[in-house]
Amino acid sequence: MSTLTRQVIRDEHASLAAMLQSLAMMLRMGPREDRQVYFEVVRAMLFYIDEIPEKQHHSIESGLLFPRVAERLPEMREVIGRLDREHARGEETVRRLQHELLAWELLGETRRDAFEASLATYLRFYEEHMRLEEEQVLPAAERCFSAADWQELDAAFARNHDPLGRLLAGAGVSGLDPLYQALFSRIARLAPPPVGLGEASN
Repeated sequence: MSTLTRQVIRDEHASLAAMLQSLAMMLRMGPREDRQVYFEVVRAMLFYIDEIPEKQHHSIESGLLFPRVAERLPEMREVIGRLDREHARGEETVRRLQHELLAWELLGETRRDAFEASLATYLRFYEEHMRLEEEQVLPAAERCFSAADWQELDAAFARNHDPLGRLLAGAGVSGLDPLYQALFSRIARLAPPPVGLGEASN
């Protein structure tokens, strides 16, 4: 496998796993005294998932990686079909979570259980989704891809910059695309580790 493609996929999965871990911590903590900060942070974290993994990372996997694996290794078609269906539902699922979070924020505690149950299900789903990609699809690609395939994937992933990955690598927010600086400054300051400094948990 191309070193660049392998590293980018693993780094972006690690970034998403860190965000999911911090979301799970937020779920366990609950709003406590400062409801405004709590909802603001969770909303920003869900926006990140919708904006980066769903729209950027998944589009490369479903557009380049998955179809070629399925074409060349028919035994992988069932797994690829499942992952593609999960990608297709991903944005809808995140939008539903955003709606349920807003309902809890605006309508009160009667809507809390629905959001917490949906988020817990989503966290488990995403962990399994990434596991299948790393343990089944990527090894399959190693068996069947040519140098030209890897070059095309390298070029696609090289254009895809995950802002959270830069933060986790210690680069800070100053080098980010200005479009994302305010968002990730807020997440880094308020969210719990591993993606933030934990002010929201104090």
